[in-house]
Amino acid sequence: MYTPAAFAEPRVEAMHDLMRRYSLASVVAMTGSGLVANHIPLLIQSDSTPYGTLQGHIARANPLWRSFQPEVDALAIFQGPDAYITPEWYATKQETGKVVPTWNYAVVHAHGTLRIIDDAAWVRHQIEQLTAAHEAASATPWELTDAPAGFIESLLPAVVGIEITITRLEGKWKASQNQPECNRAGVVAGLTARQCPTTLAWPA
Repeated sequence: MYTPAAFAEPRVEAMHDLMRRYSLASVVAMTGSGLVANHIPLLIQSDSTPYGTLQGHIARANPLWRSFQPEVDALAIFQGPDAYITPEWYATKQETGKVVPTWNYAVVHAHGTLRIIDDAAWVRHQIEQLTAAHEAASATPWELTDAPAGFIESLLPAVVGIEITITRLEGKWKASQNQPECNRAGVVAGLTARQCPTTLAWPA
């Protein structure tokens, strides 16, 4: 990923936070037929490894688990908030006119070794964790045990687990850091009016 120094986010905790908030990852792996991308909700586990471990599950019918090349790192891309930035928000537009549109965004690329876990107990536990994480904000969180007895067990054979041990993390926060303070303030005001996350503008 092309990352100018001004936009680099090296803090592991900040990258993990984005991965938790925007957990639907694009998982790219090399197969015998070339690169294949799948969109998979993943949970980041902060463990004894330097960058953590990603865990998820896919349908057994998905050819990824049989066709990926384990000697080639997989890539999980987490896309955070993004927004179009109009030059109309820049104070310097009135001064020089030397401004152009751009796009602000936050992303994390997690590189690592992919392995398959064909174990029903592991998969059930992973689904429980994934469900709990995304039901936490609900007034009445749904749990696997809310389903009829035996229903979940009947589905587990159709699912396999995946795990990516992260060997390299890249974070990019393109948030107008390269603009003067007056322009950053304009971006904050514009994003606020558009009800976009103001985290997409570096603090003025």
